[in-house]
Amino acid sequence: MQEVEEKENKTDTSSAQGISPGAVNNFIRKKKKLLTPEEYIQGILAGDISLLSQAITLLESSLPSHQALAGEILAGCLPHAGGSIRVGITGVPGVGKSSFIESLGVYLTENEKKLAILAIDPSSQKSGGSILGDKTRMERLAASPNAFIRPSPTAGSLGGVASRTRETILLCEAAGYEVVFVETVGVGQSEVAVHSMVDFFLLLMLAGAGDEIQGMKRGIMEMADMILITKADGENREAAAKAVKEYESALHLFPLSASGWLPRVRTCSVVENKGITEAWDTLLEYMAFTRGNGYFDERRKQQARYWFFEALNEGLKQHFYGDEEIRKKIAETEKVVMERKADPYKAARDILQNYFC
Repeated sequence: MQEVEEKENKTDTSSAQGISPGAVNNFIRKKKKLLTPEEYIQGILAGDISLLSQAITLLESSLPSHQALAGEILAGCLPHAGGSIRVGITGVPGVGKSSFIESLGVYLTENEKKLAILAIDPSSQKSGGSILGDKTRMERLAASPNAFIRPSPTAGSLGGVASRTRETILLCEAAGYEVVFVETVGVGQSEVAVHSMVDFFLLLMLAGAGDEIQGMKRGIMEMADMILITKADGENREAAAKAVKEYESALHLFPLSASGWLPRVRTCSVVENKGITEAWDTLLEYMAFTRGNGYFDERRKQQARYWFFEALNEGLKQHFYGDEEIRKKIAETEKVVMERKADPYKAARDILQNYFC
């Protein structure tokens, strides 16, 4: 029977469920026998955290046998997915994403909402290792039986987003999670990918950290459905109020989004526990607005289309680089190109032509 490697945190006893079996220091290897697709599917639908975690591990695996099994599991869970509110959360490092997510998460779980948090963790380009520290930074939330926290290493995927994040969302929905947060590593390319898989995009910002309007990329602001100024307490309260006015003025200069929604700008303080529930109320207002005008359903359709083509592109890429003859040809041609004995573009075209003929 096939076996899958799973790693568990030796120091995590009260909240081990949901942690990624990816590349993490201080994790130990254990071998668990794979179940049948039906056993995984039934376990996920029953809300079994352990089987959900194992299924996500299979999704993230690069082994063809694991990918085939993961595909069957996903197909069986798909009819039961789609019922959650998907929220993308981003912001510059130090803005307080983890603190905010924990505060909002505790509020939701205490109100009997089942919450899944997919924290995208940056992998080292040199070693492939990642930090995966969100589990330890959200101790209160991790202790809740209604919360599932899944740190996932980016493993070099485009834009810093774990390649299987969207599929993970679907499995979490099938497991009964009503709200799914996708936290990104920071402002950058990853936001584009996250925006393509969520219903609501939340941008966290700091006040008093320089010229925020000039320093913020227009594209990121245009994607945001709400901008939340964090750490709006103490001496920073006045600067936060000023930042709200600046962002509101800037947002009015942008064309109205396809949803017809004018992004809101709010403040919050995790320390004083202010603005947390108001942020959630704004999100619910957005959901009601977009469901009422039909944008929500249309967006979900366009997202499915987008990921269909992404899957095709990824499949072509894997098949191309998985071809032994192509790999040999690339290695040979690479040397010639580096020695400037061949034009890089023509060399690439010749390899592609040979592959498709």
